[in-house]
Amino acid sequence: MPAEWEPHDAVWLGWPHNAADWPGKIATIHFVYAEIVRRIIDSEKARILVNDEAHEAKARSVLSKAGSLSDMVEFYRVPSNRCWMRDTGPIFVKNESEIAVAGFKFNAWAKYDDHELDSQIAKKLARKLRKKFFPIKHNGNPFVLEGGAIDVNGKGTLLTTEECLLDQRTQVRNPGVSREETEKVLAESLGATNVLWLNKGIVGDDTHGHIDDICRFVDAKTVVLCRESNPKDANYPILEENRERLEGFRLENGRKIHVEFLPMPEPLVYRGQRLPASYANFLITNSSVLVPTFNDPNDRIALNKLAELFPKRKVIGIHAVDLVWGLGTLHCLSQQQPS
Repeated sequence: MPAEWEPHDAVWLGWPHNAADWPGKIATIHFVYAEIVRRIIDSEKARILVNDEAHEAKARSVLSKAGSLSDMVEFYRVPSNRCWMRDTGPIFVKNESEIAVAGFKFNAWAKYDDHELDSQIAKKLARKLRKKFFPIKHNGNPFVLEGGAIDVNGKGTLLTTEECLLDQRTQVRNPGVSREETEKVLAESLGATNVLWLNKGIVGDDTHGHIDDICRFVDAKTVVLCRESNPKDANYPILEENRERLEGFRLENGRKIHVEFLPMPEPLVYRGQRLPASYANFLITNSSVLVPTFNDPNDRIALNKLAELFPKRKVIGIHAVDLVWGLGTLHCLSQQQPS
């Protein structure tokens, strides 16, 4: 699996249609998506999933009004339950001669029942793109994995969390599958010969431990890790333990990982629920890094840190206070297709 900063042909998005994901906000969310599309098409195609002709017409109308519609935008009519393409879209892998799709099972984060359409998206898009689709199994059973659960450096090292992939009580992806068995599957399917396990994800994470809200590779030897400065915040001990683990990890070549830090925004709460607001949920495009912002003093610190780490890309803040009501932001809603 290539790293996200390697060249893309496109970024995949799903045009929002499930109003329950953003109570009272879906119209606002459409224009946030239009801004994301506008930034993507600066340097690559935006490939957008829609349910049908009418859904596509609505998306085209919004994009046109926002000045985000061009020949760089392509629509694919594949019905979905939701629009979180990081987890339902194709996970692309490549070798010297071709790009294919690693066919993991999607079970709606082991939490929701309505995923019969989402579970078919990757296979249908592989067929439309004329890419090989390899069903990933373990002991004859489909192996469950979401794209947001992993982050890779493109050299063989993969980051994930025990809470997400090894949990056998709360949101169970692969019942009875051990750490060693999971690592074997990740090596065979993604070329991940070196799996690094952090402990838990941040408070409010509906996915039960996705890595893309806490720690991300920014180059082959460097990660950014979210760090909470308030010792009384519930995320403080979680992120400190993850920091301690990272300091002892080694890359695939035996070298230590270089760790940089991103702040956490102040807590965002909706109907008594802590939302998973995190600057680590950024999206890397061919020309930019799109970063969720939260009307927070730490927005500027996070943008400046990522600008240091991506000197050849424009670092652009995308207002995500409304977006995070859906329990995810920029990385969660996108999936890159490598060149």
